[in-house]
Amino acid sequence: MESDIKNVIICGIGAIGSIYADKIHNKTPENLRVLVDRERKERYIKNPIIFNGRELNFNYILPTDNNFKADLIIIATKNNGLNQALENMKNFVKDDTIILSLLNGVTSEEVIAAKYGWDKVLLAFFIGHSAIREGRNITHDDVNVINFGEKNPNTVLSEKTLRVKRYFDSMGINYKIPSDMYYAQWLKFMLNVTCNQVSAILRMTFGDMQKNEVFKNFAREVMQECVEIAKAEGVQNTETLIPETINLIRGMIPEGKTSMLQDIEAGRKTEVDIFAGTIVKLGLKHNIPTPYNKILMEMIEIIHENQNIKNREIIAATK
Repeated sequence: MESDIKNVIICGIGAIGSIYADKIHNKTPENLRVLVDRERKERYIKNPIIFNGRELNFNYILPTDNNFKADLIIIATKNNGLNQALENMKNFVKDDTIILSLLNGVTSEEVIAAKYGWDKVLLAFFIGHSAIREGRNITHDDVNVINFGEKNPNTVLSEKTLRVKRYFDSMGINYKIPSDMYYAQWLKFMLNVTCNQVSAILRMTFGDMQKNEVFKNFAREVMQECVEIAKAEGVQNTETLIPETINLIRGMIPEGKTSMLQDIEAGRKTEVDIFAGTIVKLGLKHNIPTPYNKILMEMIEIIHENQNIKNREIIAATK
């Protein structure tokens, strides 16, 4: 039996990573490292992230350090930071290191496994109320769960899964281990593809979506494209994906905003490539039409370009 998890590295302390870095730091600060580059380390030390009104002061580790080996690495960067995170953490990976990705989408584990092997990777995702990030201030109501498990359904939990389970129990981290983790990951992905993108374009809260019948009809068309792709990708029981996604939308807090809407409001680049971009790409792979997602992707790219134009005009005006 492999040893229990003790040393942990977290990559990315934004709206999600900060939740778990805070939980672990409160229990065993000596066993936690937050992996950052030199510029971020200096910035976080000078201006710490403020989480629910408290400054977070972690033990930071640089990619060039070599005096720490991780039993568990949690990746909570944005998707565009994944490849850099994988390169940055190479000094800290050992034979029995487990890697969990809390990134949105259904592709990050494939990227991680291509570099470090499936023997180190479990499927995982975060689900809960959205954290609100404004500058270096992050607010979260502690409604959160990490779903994790092996890609292939198994009635007996693997030793890798059990090691994470025991660690999460010891840290007070909420989790679920779905019987079919691949299905559960696609269910979360469908929720993101449907709600994040529409909300980003139309500036809708979850309450707006819950009340708007026209949105619900449109959302079903977006979901149906996801179902066809999921089926082609080997997901089982896809006939229940749409009703389960609708139930998830009903359960969201009405005033809540998706992370993509928050990105748009803050002028940040969104993760549209991971959502509609993935569906469109897989549609081409399987010869499945994805017109709704193609339009959503193009509309969000128009918003990005509009923001870029405004930024260029602001820069030009200051010269």
